[in-house]
Amino acid sequence: MLRSDITIDRPAEEVWAVVSDAGRISEWFPSIVTPSANSDERSCELEGGVPLTEGVVTNDSSLRRFQYRITGGGVPVESQLGTVDVLALDSGRSLVVCSTEVTPDELAGALGPAIDDGVKGLKEHCERRG
Repeated sequence: MLRSDITIDRPAEEVWAVVSDAGRISEWFPSIVTPSANSDERSCELEGGVPLTEGVVTNDSSLRRFQYRITGGGVPVESQLGTVDVLALDSGRSLVVCSTEVTPDELAGALGPAIDDGVKGLKEHCERRG
C-alpha cells in the first residue's frame, strides 16, 4: 500500500470542497490534464497523452472521504483503490491522507511519486486560494 499525507493551512471544509470536485483535479494534481467527471466516473488524460478512466467509489461529505478505482485507459492495473481522507485539525488546519492499494506491485514505483506530487499540489492550491 502507498500512503502520503500532508498538513494544509486551510479548514477541512475548504480542502474537502476541492478534493470532492472530481472534475477539477487538474487544478492541483500535476500529472493530470483535461479531466471530466460525473457522480460515477472521472476521465482524464495524463501527461504524455495516456488516457485514464476512474470509477468514483465513495464521495462522502460527512466522512470527507473520496475513493476511486482505475477502471480503464492506458495504466495496466489489475486492481487499484485510491482513498483521500480530509481530517480537521486545530487552528483551522487539515490533514490530508492519500492511500492507494494497487496490483501489480510494480506499479507502486510509478504511482507513489505521482501521488506525492498530487498531495503537494493540493496543499499549494488550497493555501494559494486561501
